[in-house]
Amino acid sequence: MDILDVIKSRRNIKKFKSDSVQLDLIYSWLEAAKMAPNHRMTEPWEVYFVGPETRAKLKHKTDFGNVPLLIAVLSKHGSTAIEKEENALATACFIQNFNLAAWAEGVGTFWSSIGITAKNREILSVPDDYNLVGVLGIGYPEMIPDPKPRTSIKNKIKNLP
Repeated sequence: MDILDVIKSRRNIKKFKSDSVQLDLIYSWLEAAKMAPNHRMTEPWEVYFVGPETRAKLKHKTDFGNVPLLIAVLSKHGSTAIEKEENALATACFIQNFNLAAWAEGVGTFWSSIGITAKNREILSVPDDYNLVGVLGIGYPEMIPDPKPRTSIKNKIKNLP
């Protein structure tokens, strides 16, 4: 699949097969994800593999669609407010790179913001000087949803003088 097909066909998966994804694949996608743009090469991301004990404490309403693997992706704040924002945005790019790399090989992801609450930050042991950008479920899709309608990009473009 070429990159445009990967981008256009990727979906947020909400129901997964029980088959585990090989760890070497996960690491290869994380290696690809680290190529995300990041200002001044801060590489602000940290990845936590969430074990069953911690996952149970999160109490997600669908248990992340019974996904076999869950990771949390954090972003280091940085030394200024601007760097904090740049780092969070770079980490979002890191997550998107990961999601696309996985999707290109038939593996789906579920990107959740469940970890931003104070309680879940504590459960996930997120340090005070980090943002939790997302909790990702990773696995083989049991079902791939149809695409949701999107606004034409022409309606989102402004031409400045």
